[in-house]
Amino acid sequence: MKGTAMQDHPTLKTIFSRKSVRRYTGTAPTVEQLTLLVKAGMAAPTAVNKQPWEFIIVTDPAKLELLTQRLPHAKMTAKAGSAIIVLGDKLRQHKGPDADFWITDCSAAIQNILLAAEAIGLGAVWTAAYPDPERVTAVREVLGVTAEHLVPLAVIPVGHPTGEDQPKDKWDPSRVFLNEYGKKLE
Repeated sequence: MKGTAMQDHPTLKTIFSRKSVRRYTGTAPTVEQLTLLVKAGMAAPTAVNKQPWEFIIVTDPAKLELLTQRLPHAKMTAKAGSAIIVLGDKLRQHKGPDADFWITDCSAAIQNILLAAEAIGLGAVWTAAYPDPERVTAVREVLGVTAEHLVPLAVIPVGHPTGEDQPKDKWDPSRVFLNEYGKKLE
């Protein structure tokens, strides 16, 4: 495949059409759809295949409202109708509890969830909990996460998009180098 033909590949179309969705219709996704998104998240690569993650699917309107109230960058959560919380398990990660592999591993899972949502016609947005201590505490309190080794990394509101949010072209060749830093890709 060359040029445009490569960009027409269904996986690449999904990647390039993914957007941060902050406006939702108010119709919640099904638990089956949300479970599929988590399954996609769990398909992500991890260091030494440790899979240092746990996921909380939230559909309870009261809990979604509490997350909306407590998280300044997740004000769309209640309107989305659901959220997926990604927790990093510091005890299960590569190199033990003092390493930070859980962050990269869980971030790969988050990206898979976002792409899967786009692929099935849902909207989602990555809102960070970690490393902000107030946000981490808010998620812990609202969802009963008491184990210290489980760290809320992100709250992902998921719902049916209104269509107002559009993808952004982020390609910037000035940030790409060939074989060594400073040698522009031409």
